Amino acid sequence: MNKDVFNGVMPALMTPCKADRTPDYDALVKKGHEMIAAGMSAVVYCGSMGDWPLLTDEERMEGVERLVKAGIPVVVGTGAINTKSAVAHAAHAQKVGAAGLMVIPRVLSRGTVIEAQRNHFKAILEAAPDVPAIIYNSPVYGFATRADLFFNLRSEHPNLIGFKEFGGDADLRYAAENITSKDDEVLLMVGVDTAVFHGFVNCGAVGAITGIGTALPKEVLLLANLSRMAAKGNAEARVRAKELEEAFSVLASFDEGPELVLFFKYLLVLNGEEEYRLHFNETDELNDAQRHYCEQQYSLFKAWFADWSKQGGVIAQCL
Repeated sequence: MNKDVFNGVMPALMTPCKADRTPDYDALVKKGHEMIAAGMSAVVYCGSMGDWPLLTDEERMEGVERLVKAGIPVVVGTGAINTKSAVAHAAHAQKVGAAGLMVIPRVLSRGTVIEAQRNHFKAILEAAPDVPAIIYNSPVYGFATRADLFFNLRSEHPNLIGFKEFGGDADLRYAAENITSKDDEVLLMVGVDTAVFHGFVNCGAVGAITGIGTALPKEVLLLANLSRMAAKGNAEARVRAKELEEAFSVLASFDEGPELVLFFKYLLVLNGEEEYRLHFNETDELNDAQRHYCEQQYSLFKAWFADWSKQGGVIAQCL
């Protein structure tokens, strides 16, 4: 079982849609190739960023299969309202040769019941025993996976090899103290764009799943590289990583809100990627003030980065 794919930065791909509001799989595959060419270790599809609640199971599976057939390493999201659907996505991921699974908790029905979540996780892991999997811990899903449940599952399912933490600094600290520090074979991935430095430097993360990286791949990969160097004690890298993270803190903070897909798609439009202008629900759009603010922050960051990156030193080493 190859878990090397998790030792890197992965963008959570959004699902572009055509004029008729159906998935644009050609544009999805194009974006996947661009992300790998930029230096990402894999792509994630279809998590929250991919709008999984708005797609049918068949649409999600087709997106996964198209990416895999294109030679793109894919970590598949298993978000679902019922366990049967989640299991189907896991089994399909193994069938088509996906690189990994992102195991998402059961939502809505019995979502806070530990035993219900244990059985949900078990069913997913059993459906794809040959695919390395990480549990996605997020307050958005209303359930916190703690160490006792994680290791109970891992004792029965060796394909459970890691933990993706979306909950922020305190939750990353908990995962580092109580999960990954207990077993050196367990990997920790940063799951929120505002906590990359903290995750790598203070919590021993080996990788990150990013939203802002779909729009700013070079800059996010630079932040990860600087953070890795800082985690080894490089003082200059520590300073530069914190400067960079602070500079795009507003853009990264879109990852923490309910309109993250709307904001990140708009950033891609600002990059010139018109295939991301539309959303599956026609009424899902940023208002004029939000778009203006996004434009201001994007322009400010781009101007700052162009000047800041001229300093050389450890920045040039990590670019």
